[in-house]
Amino acid sequence: MSIYSIQPVTLGGLHTYPLASRKSKVSIREFATPTGVKPSLRKFLDSLPKILAAQDLRELLIAIHRAKRHKKAILWGLGGHVIKVGLGPVLIDLMKNGFVSGIAMNGAALVHDFEIAMAGNTSENVEQGLGSGLFGMAHETGLCLNEMAKLAHRIRIGYGEAAGQYLTSGILAPKHPDSSILIAAYRQRIPVTIHLAIGTDVPHMHPAAEGAALGAATYLDFRLFCGLIQQMDSGGVFLNWGSAVLLPEVFLKAVSVVRNLGVSLSSITTANCDFIQHYRPIQNVVKRPTAPLKGKTGASKGYAITGHHELLLPLIAAGLTAGWPGSGKRGKR
Repeated sequence: MSIYSIQPVTLGGLHTYPLASRKSKVSIREFATPTGVKPSLRKFLDSLPKILAAQDLRELLIAIHRAKRHKKAILWGLGGHVIKVGLGPVLIDLMKNGFVSGIAMNGAALVHDFEIAMAGNTSENVEQGLGSGLFGMAHETGLCLNEMAKLAHRIRIGYGEAAGQYLTSGILAPKHPDSSILIAAYRQRIPVTIHLAIGTDVPHMHPAAEGAALGAATYLDFRLFCGLIQQMDSGGVFLNWGSAVLLPEVFLKAVSVVRNLGVSLSSITTANCDFIQHYRPIQNVVKRPTAPLKGKTGASKGYAITGHHELLLPLIAAGLTAGWPGSGKRGKR
């Protein structure tokens, strides 16, 4: 016999209800379907459940298709990892198919794309070079990327445009120009903006570095990025790929600048696509810029889609170029 004075509750008097009368969050209408033998890409994508991230993927692609159809900005923020896992050709194809209005890169993306264009390889062994002090000391990378910043400062254009101009001017002889996002964007007149935190990228260690030139070049690109963000109003899209701090911070400040200048940025779509979801992208890309504006119904939407860049970006690109998912249906999350 128990020594406690309190007794267990008797459950016989509980009130219940029929299961069929309850409103539930998930129904078999949203379930995945088997693809069968040798499915097409569209059949595979259609087979995904209309639940959580799979439904987010549908809705994000619907928003991108809608932005393209209505000629609203589709902006891509790229961290260095996206370049060095081999996704340049996929992004270049998206440019050709009209799914890229502008590209924002951090300094690491600039480094990796330049080295791909020049040599066809990138991403050095940091541990191997750090002990001898040779990490980040590739001559061409340090010299040329700083010359691009000086060119930008001299002729008063942004760092991204100067990089494209420098790489296509004949000054250099890139061995792999068709794999370079910078070159492809410049040839198609798609704006590229470069956003630096001076001291974080290897070119800043080189004798050729000039703080004034780097600062002026990246500051002009910030203002150009604000101009691109203006074009997102009423249906544009911003996708952040692989930048955990720098680009989310730049995006948030650009949103504030644009709204301060009188552009409400209503009905926008944002997404953070990364293999780890960090605080700043969630707050500064997914949540804060899409929060309902004062006195208005919230029509903006932010998504956090988690996955390896080398799998997720080709999947999204394939869906876009295949025209998937069409009008789409709203599912569960």
